[in-house]
Amino acid sequence: MKIISWNVNGIRSVQSKGFAETLARLDADCILLQETKAQADQIDKALAGIDGYHIYSNCAERKGYSGVTILSRQAPLQIVNDMGIAEHDREGRVIVAEFEQFFLLDVYVPNSGEELARLDYRASWDTELLAYCRQLQGKKPLIACGDFNVAHREIDIARPKPNYNKSAGYTQVEIDGFSRFLDAGLVDTFRHFNPDTVTYSWWSFRAGARARNVGWRIDYVLTSEALVGKIKQAFILPDISGSDHCPVGIEIDF
Repeated sequence: MKIISWNVNGIRSVQSKGFAETLARLDADCILLQETKAQADQIDKALAGIDGYHIYSNCAERKGYSGVTILSRQAPLQIVNDMGIAEHDREGRVIVAEFEQFFLLDVYVPNSGEELARLDYRASWDTELLAYCRQLQGKKPLIACGDFNVAHREIDIARPKPNYNKSAGYTQVEIDGFSRFLDAGLVDTFRHFNPDTVTYSWWSFRAGARARNVGWRIDYVLTSEALVGKIKQAFILPDISGSDHCPVGIEIDF
């Protein structure tokens, strides 16, 4: 089974950049999208030419903002939107598909914002998401994919020193928050299989950052420890364009 996660930075925008052709080339069994920035009818329209998938979306109340979508060749047992916390659920950031052997969680973690204005909210979000992941893991193994909006270690960011505790996505609060997911028995699959590889998943649109590979690795596929032995590979696909993020994913045997 191939699982792909991709922050598309607006599904209607990426639709005009060869999106359908890219998905066909990726040939994934499950595709998890973040930051769709659209309502359900707009997402269905954008994906109308993509056949062979069941499509499930969780959209923000605010139009043109946030949003996550799962495309799955196999119909899941059930779909659950959000974490059940009103403060967080308005922004359409979480959707879970339950399959026979595992839960598949698609998440778009909040950015801490300019001048870290939303850092306190982000910290509370991380705490609640971790509790939700623990709840799911108590029932069956979990695969959690998405834009976690944090570079976990120095190897995950091109310029760590000027960004540390100054830029959203590389503060100690966010780093510690992410570490707690790993402490809870989730494995950063890319780093597990590629311990020394410098590869990024997001580049600013400013100053030609992508061309110069001044990037951050902030998109992850985390799995329960029980699933690691089933994973054939974990990968990042920086050559695939269309968004300021690139796809990440795993191949896993079930």
